[in-house]
Amino acid sequence: MLFYIVDAFADELFGGNAAGVVILGRDDEFPSDNVMVKVAAELKYSETAFIKQISGDKFKIRYFTPAAEVDLCGHATIGSFGALMDCGLAKDNTTYSLDTLSGQLEVSIKNGFVMMDMSSPKEMAEITNPTKLKELAQVMGIYVEDIGMTPQLISTGLPDIMLNVKTKEILMGIKPDFFALAKLSEDYQVVGVHAFSLNPNHGPNKTNEAIAYCRNFAPLYEIDEEAATGTSNGALTYYLYKNGHVAKDERNVFLQGESMNRPSKIMSILQKAHDDKGVNIKVGGVYKILVKGNIAL
Repeated sequence: MLFYIVDAFADELFGGNAAGVVILGRDDEFPSDNVMVKVAAELKYSETAFIKQISGDKFKIRYFTPAAEVDLCGHATIGSFGALMDCGLAKDNTTYSLDTLSGQLEVSIKNGFVMMDMSSPKEMAEITNPTKLKELAQVMGIYVEDIGMTPQLISTGLPDIMLNVKTKEILMGIKPDFFALAKLSEDYQVVGVHAFSLNPNHGPNKTNEAIAYCRNFAPLYEIDEEAATGTSNGALTYYLYKNGHVAKDERNVFLQGESMNRPSKIMSILQKAHDDKGVNIKVGGVYKILVKGNIAL
């Protein structure tokens, strides 16, 4: 089986978020769940994708962390289609159907830029109770006064707590209690916390294209921090839309990974859904291939 390591959401090598990608033959069966978890654990990346072609324009993909299977992963999808283009199974300026545990999603490639659908956004809950807010702040190593907008649990494929802090300095100073955060994530039934600060220099007459700076923490899945998180920034796009900071059909840029010395740029766009009910969110970016070879499974 072909094997790749791809830096997704990266303008250059050693940036973005590295994903393992295993490409199965069309007639191959997926390895057992136990084997795929072991491969992900051996590689030690936050996610490893296993993907196979079903037909000319349709692929099936599964995603594994070192601890468990997850329904959807943005950076591993971007990395997978970069690998598929490299080996000739996908073509530039083409749209594909992707079978995931989150449902059938569309992936489009245009001039080497990969964009993927998110699942339909879901608002699951918000955290307003003072005791719960204090608990969240303590787990993240900040003060309640550092929190800006109301934290909400949102999913566009995977559920996360959207945690807005008031400044980039506060964001970069976050030092979670990872054991407590894993327990908190289990209690809330989320993957983790997606913390962000709005960029004060973003806007029509401002100098910086990024709408927000982000950090993502998911110790429940053995990911203390992640350098680029497509699904979480998809959820953040919806959160910001609901809070009046994102408009339909506008291009949004999120910067992540600075705290890990792996700068990442994630782009999103929110549009009216095809059935005119609700909205559809796409997330995308570029990639760099670091390793290509064979894996003996």
